[in-house]
Amino acid sequence: MDGMHHHDGATSLPWTSLTALLILVAAAGAYLLAARQARRRNRARGWSTWRTTSFLAGLALLAVGLLPPLGTAAHTDFRAHMAQHMLIGMYAPLALVLAAPLTLLLRTLPTSTARQITAVLHSRPARVLAHPATALALSTGSLGVLYFTPLYNTASGRPVGHWLLHAHFLASGCLFAHAIAGPDPAPARPGVRARLVYLGVAIAAHALIAQALYGGFFVDIHAPIGQVQQGAEIMYYGGDIAELLLAGALMAAWRPERRTKAVTMSPKPGPRAAAPAPR
Repeated sequence: MDGMHHHDGATSLPWTSLTALLILVAAAGAYLLAARQARRRNRARGWSTWRTTSFLAGLALLAVGLLPPLGTAAHTDFRAHMAQHMLIGMYAPLALVLAAPLTLLLRTLPTSTARQITAVLHSRPARVLAHPATALALSTGSLGVLYFTPLYNTASGRPVGHWLLHAHFLASGCLFAHAIAGPDPAPARPGVRARLVYLGVAIAAHALIAQALYGGFFVDIHAPIGQVQQGAEIMYYGGDIAELLLAGALMAAWRPERRTKAVTMSPKPGPRAAAPAPR
């Protein structure tokens, strides 16, 4: 029985890796086809090659995080898990979000379908979900629940738990990157200054969690102390770099509005100007 169980576990990893690879290849193909269709529909506007490259780079980062050797090591080594978390939850989401996949989708879909999607984006639930505060709670706030409760040990002990963590890291990371600096439409998104505040809170929270992991304060992780400390260092420095990149993306896309006073458009009459005579 033990031998059969070991054999099943050994064959399950290549199957899950192959599935992940097929999904990534399918996503790349779908994006490339949509970009080609967008160019055909509007040759003047076309579609940015830079955004296409960004999307493919995000998929490549996901491949590094999900596939062997890192994907295999993350099941047993906390350092590999943290590196995987950085790739799936922070670096890949930024590259994917900067590719503006939603804008590309709206350009390629029929007008009626695009209007329905736009209506959903303007709905109240979508606005609440896409708000930086919600995205911050789901992405950074969930790390406290993961590492300071038995959740990490429970999830890491089951293959399904690993993939659920991957899905959460990717979805929450994309949501936060979109809420802070995404080029896709985001109704009711706060101004740049407010988003910088939320980003600053995320940076501070990441630093506090990493320091708590390093010091072993309230940590519930079944792993060697050395692995936990090195994983905390990966989180501390890797998170800082990713969030600085996100801040750079926000500032690069910032276009401050020029406020012009009405007096420059229509100068006020002087004190001696006479009113027109009534007719």
